Amino acid sequence: MWAERARTTARTVGEILITLGMVLFLFCAYQLFYTNVVADDAMNSEVAKLHRLWSEPAPRVAGKPKALGPFDTADSKGNTGVAFAILHIPRLGDKPIPVLQGTNLDLLGRGVGHYKDAAMPGQVGNFAVAGHRKTHGEPFRYLDEMKSGDMIVVETKDTWYTYREDRDPYIVEPTDLGVIDPVPNHPGEKPKDKLITLTTCNPWWASTQRMIVSGTLVAEQPRGKGEPPALTVNAPKFQ
Repeated sequence: MWAERARTTARTVGEILITLGMVLFLFCAYQLFYTNVVADDAMNSEVAKLHRLWSEPAPRVAGKPKALGPFDTADSKGNTGVAFAILHIPRLGDKPIPVLQGTNLDLLGRGVGHYKDAAMPGQVGNFAVAGHRKTHGEPFRYLDEMKSGDMIVVETKDTWYTYREDRDPYIVEPTDLGVIDPVPNHPGEKPKDKLITLTTCNPWWASTQRMIVSGTLVAEQPRGKGEPPALTVNAPKFQ
């Protein structure tokens, strides 16, 4: 009798462990692969939607065209969830990355997120964004491969903005929010430069640190003149 109970218990425990193993396997597959598929589709959709929106004629009011600022598609009041720019990083490949207002996890599955109150592209201050390094599209997966001098291009409705990376990627604590200040690590100081800051988690599969890439605006040109040199030359790529 005891032997039979032991066999039944062992068989039950074994079935439970197999089931748990399958659940864990499916969860890992979801995180590793499916979230990337969904996020890639969402990013492509956001980029296509922006290009379509930017190509449409300006709305007319009382028979006259309504003047639109360069970031009107972003909702310049800071409402979250709206894509307003496209990020291009030649070092990391040819994949365009939409930039959305806000940094919550849902938005970071559709692109990279623009920090609240950070400067807009091309403006004096610090245009700061956050993105995933693993899963959910992994736009910043290989951010650690960037080098000082690499170009970072931001495409908006009217303008291409080209930034040059100031230094190799560096690591800070998750609580070090000074890196996204208008003047990084100088709270309250009035900005004079036009900066960009990219942030992501470090290391892979953890968020115990933040990896930072920073740069300074070096060129801008009307979007109607075609892609800037940083995107047309044979820039080094890591893919």
